[in-house]
Amino acid sequence: MMPQVNESEKKRASNRSPKITIDADHLDHIEELAENALQRNPALGDRLLDELSRAKIVASAKMPANVVSIGSTVTYRDDLTGQEKSATLVFPEDADISQLRVSLMTPIGVALLGLSEGASFYWDTRDNQRRMLTVIRVEQPVPTVKVTN
Repeated sequence: MMPQVNESEKKRASNRSPKITIDADHLDHIEELAENALQRNPALGDRLLDELSRAKIVASAKMPANVVSIGSTVTYRDDLTGQEKSATLVFPEDADISQLRVSLMTPIGVALLGLSEGASFYWDTRDNQRRMLTVIRVEQPVPTVKVTN
């Protein structure tokens, strides 16, 4: 016989944040950004620190290819509109929206960090609309190889 799951348990399960994984090589820089953001944008700084506190931290060599990290290009879908968008997650100093390079230190950047393909998450837009987004695809940057003569 299947155990009964009441509505409040279902709601709690659906409100749980998806698991996230963060590259250990990026952790110090991300923590520094979060701490500095507490002065300028406390809500964003708190959100990033919350994400870090629940993240699984792994060595670069062990980072799964299907997880959004700094430098990853991620395609995600707005579940309300069905619209898909792609962006590359970068540190603030490398952000350039015209090149679709989204800063980690934006609400969408914090929301995407560490998610794996198939994960769905809530994101609050700048005009306070709550949207459900789903990660469709994650592509990692191709490592550059230096050629010496």
